[in-house]
Amino acid sequence: MRNCALLLAALLALVMSVASAAQATQTVWSGLVIAENVSQPAPIPPELIRIEQTLKALFGYNQFQVIGQSRKTLKTGEEDWLASSKYFALHVDARGETEAGYVLNLKLYKENDLLLETDTKLSKRSPLVIKGPQVGGGQLLLVLVVQ
Repeated sequence: MRNCALLLAALLALVMSVASAAQATQTVWSGLVIAENVSQPAPIPPELIRIEQTLKALFGYNQFQVIGQSRKTLKTGEEDWLASSKYFALHVDARGETEAGYVLNLKLYKENDLLLETDTKLSKRSPLVIKGPQVGGGQLLLVLVVQ
């Protein structure tokens, strides 16, 4: 009986350590995406395949081009990173992790000018998409996905 209790406690500790290790190393993909309507759309970038139909339905565009991106593996949930393109940069400051996702501070820059600063939450189960400024004939989208 005592051996069974010890075995059960050891098994529980192992399961909890594996779960926390898996949770502690999630990767977030951040992208700066230009959405526009064109007569012959290019294929959807691989990073956006999972959410292609949602993007098309929500924004009404038929082409999505990634102009800047970043992947960050989160170990503590308090890292920061930058996704940048020629003119735009998205600074992401993770401010902590909850069961459902991450608390973030986002700053969007156009060259050196701050266009947007917001606090938000990124769910582990669904992407975060924020509509940015008009760019030419299209729209800048900020996309964050926990992979």
